[in-house]
Amino acid sequence: MASAAQTSQPFGPSDRLYGAIGAFLADHRLSVDPVNYTFAHRLLSQPKGPLAAAVARVTDGGVRLTSRDIEDMGFQAGAAGATVARDDADDDDKPTESPNAMMQALVARTQMQVEDFADTVATMRAETQVFGRDLLAGADAIRSASGATGEDITRMATTMLDRVQAAEERLATATVEAEALRVELEAARDDARRDPLTGLANRRALEDAFAAASEENVPICIALCDIDRFKSVNDRFGHAVGDRVLKAIAEALREACGEHLVARYGGEEFAILFTGVTVDAAVATLDGARGAVAAKRYRLRETDAPLGAVTFSGGVSVHEAGEVMGSVMGRADRLLYAAKHAGRNQIKAGGEKSQLAA
Repeated sequence: MASAAQTSQPFGPSDRLYGAIGAFLADHRLSVDPVNYTFAHRLLSQPKGPLAAAVARVTDGGVRLTSRDIEDMGFQAGAAGATVARDDADDDDKPTESPNAMMQALVARTQMQVEDFADTVATMRAETQVFGRDLLAGADAIRSASGATGEDITRMATTMLDRVQAAEERLATATVEAEALRVELEAARDDARRDPLTGLANRRALEDAFAAASEENVPICIALCDIDRFKSVNDRFGHAVGDRVLKAIAEALREACGEHLVARYGGEEFAILFTGVTVDAAVATLDGARGAVAAKRYRLRETDAPLGAVTFSGGVSVHEAGEVMGSVMGRADRLLYAAKHAGRNQIKAGGEKSQLAA
């Protein structure tokens, strides 16, 4: 009995597209569900469209797409009940959809629309320029052939050329405006990945950076820090003073950690993604920041009254091969709790099988 491969007809365009969609979903480790399939079909059937441009920016450097990236580009579960499967195993640790995430999704969709408009404008400008050249050549031919009797036709052609030129000018202005809006949207998208109070990266940016570092197969350590007795600061001095303390700790961590990504993880918690260094180096860097913060004596700006010592505790966990971020963060959180339990103002570190060590 002949096999299916032997009896089938040669692959046509539809077959090739179907195969490309399957390969794309496999490359990005995306489940074969209606949402992901529709996304891949739109992307691969329009390789020069605005969606392809948006995907190219997100995957620059070989980063895999996640289901959240696809949602941000406007592809979500529909009324039929289709769902999007997450790549990561730590979804239970992720917050519910926040206004920040909703804004980022809106920015992504709007950016695609703007780029589509810009492509359309560019095409219209090119077509208008060709029409104008052809019309000018036709007017010259009429004038040469008709002499004085062609004055009316020439006048009409000149009027049409004036209109074409005015349309080109309007299109050029629209193109400039579209580019300016695109730049503004890029800035808004960057803002959506930053904590508005401290200016640090936010949780989403940390997740993306972790995914990129995992793909590069470089050593990774994640630190989780928490300001000691921060609630008492808010209770005694108010949230405005608490916000200034958060910004001071953020700046201290940013200065100490250099090129390593520092993020505000939530509330009074900060996370640092250390890449390309050993756990000992990561601990030394973080402990240096801890010592510098503990040595300062903060005062209230309004009265110059002493605020007292501000300290933080931290846990540093080593990323094991194949781990998702949630696992590493969970271990760092347990190490942070151990540092708190041991008296605060200290750093604990370890790997999956390591003993807790100061």
